[in-house]
Amino acid sequence: MTQSKPTTIIAATASQAATEAVSARIRRRVEAAGQRFSANDNIAEFIEPGELDALLEEVTGKMQHVLDSLVIDTEQDHNTAQTAHRIARMYLKEVFEGRYKAAPPITEFPNAEQLNELMIVGPITVRSACSHHFCPIMGNLWVGVMPNEHTNVIGLSKYERLARWIMSRPQIQEEAIVQLADLIQHKTKPDGLALIMKSTHFCMSWRGVKDKDSKMINSVMRGVFLKDATLRREFLALLPREY
Repeated sequence: MTQSKPTTIIAATASQAATEAVSARIRRRVEAAGQRFSANDNIAEFIEPGELDALLEEVTGKMQHVLDSLVIDTEQDHNTAQTAHRIARMYLKEVFEGRYKAAPPITEFPNAEQLNELMIVGPITVRSACSHHFCPIMGNLWVGVMPNEHTNVIGLSKYERLARWIMSRPQIQEEAIVQLADLIQHKTKPDGLALIMKSTHFCMSWRGVKDKDSKMINSVMRGVFLKDATLRREFLALLPREY
């Protein structure tokens, strides 16, 4: 007969769970699953119902400590009285929600008409933040798709939803565009996929060298876009000149 755990052990375990920070519980689950939890990873599957609100409270408390260490009198200064909560909410439920929220539902349809012509979607607005300084990254994205008879067709707005989900995390632009390309390729399975992203990085324009005119442009070319120079030129020629 299997013996139950002693009452004292059960009570101690329950007490530990009650006092343990919610971030520690989530982190323990991620580590137990052997998953990475870098800044630009999604960890939604490891967050249980109600824990995101508890995490919001935890981050609010820790952000208050940051403000205290910056010697800001949040008790007397009416402008910063609720700043810790606002910052915590902004990170968890707005600008970094792509880490804590499951992927948006995307309805996929078969390519019934066997479309095989170049399709371009854009400009899609890019809003993110760099992993180094948490400064904004703002810009535009264009997506080119070369479908085949087996390609899944998704609505135009779905490209924006997928981009927003990927970009709403602390990102490095070079990695973000690859993550998005992987996701779109997995969803649509086209013959070719091309992405161009052009962004302003506030870590250059707001701090550091303070160069307000610098932009970063990078691309991902896959499938026939990588092999067929004529198709690649057609895609680039159809983009607005100001890109």
